[in-house]
Amino acid sequence: MSEKIVVGITAAPVAERVVAWAAARAAALGQSVELVTVVDGAVGAVGEDGVVRTAYDAARTLLDTHAAQVRRAGAEVTTRVERGNPVAVLVDASQQAALLVIGSDSKGPDSGSVRGAHGIRISAAAHSPVVVVPDVDVTGRSGVVVGTDGSEVSAGALRFAAAEAAGLGETLTAVSVWTPMPIPGPLSGYPEPYLDDMQGVTAEILRGALTEVREQHPDLEIVERVECGYPSTIITELAKDARLTVVGSHGRGAFARLLLGSISHEVLARLATITAIAR
Repeated sequence: MSEKIVVGITAAPVAERVVAWAAARAAALGQSVELVTVVDGAVGAVGEDGVVRTAYDAARTLLDTHAAQVRRAGAEVTTRVERGNPVAVLVDASQQAALLVIGSDSKGPDSGSVRGAHGIRISAAAHSPVVVVPDVDVTGRSGVVVGTDGSEVSAGALRFAAAEAAGLGETLTAVSVWTPMPIPGPLSGYPEPYLDDMQGVTAEILRGALTEVREQHPDLEIVERVECGYPSTIITELAKDARLTVVGSHGRGAFARLLLGSISHEVLARLATITAIAR
């Protein structure tokens, strides 16, 4: 397995937070960092060569600045400037990475959408786990939150989250959410036995999903949360106080490149904290 963290760099202000997070993690785990930025938009216009050279020079200066930041954190670092489509370049780079780290201009779940679909497309298609760092100060926050529903997709997220929580010395909050069957028409209300059974079944699935994690990390403090509601809403609420949130990805099949998974997609669209998409 690669011990390299690949970091996608842009000129956006959030880049400093992205690099700081990746550098701290690399230094703590003895990993190296590769900073990658992409010069995009060339179409072969007259006089474009000079513009491209200027862009390359600016990109190199940007990378040199952030490389110094990584070295100050105590991690080894390399840099590279690529030309092409940022999504394709970073997805390709993830093949040789233990982790791909990218930024988002999001300033929190209530700030509205301020960035295009690049981050979601990269997260869906990447070969490695992806960490998305929003432009949010998480100083003073604690704990790792992971959403799980007992599926193989969420099992990967649970393993990743448990390893991160154990490494950070943080509490792991594992949340499973159940949603009542919709009742069309004017009828409202649900029988108490139905609600109790849904809660009980979901709790049992969560306990089963945590069996392997408890065996692998016997000293890890785990909080089990079983909630009624809509999964992405509840995960996002818990994420507001968390140091890290982890969700699963469907993988890299034909549809996964376009559809990350509705819950993971919705969590990324309303980032409340640093969020990992695990496989």
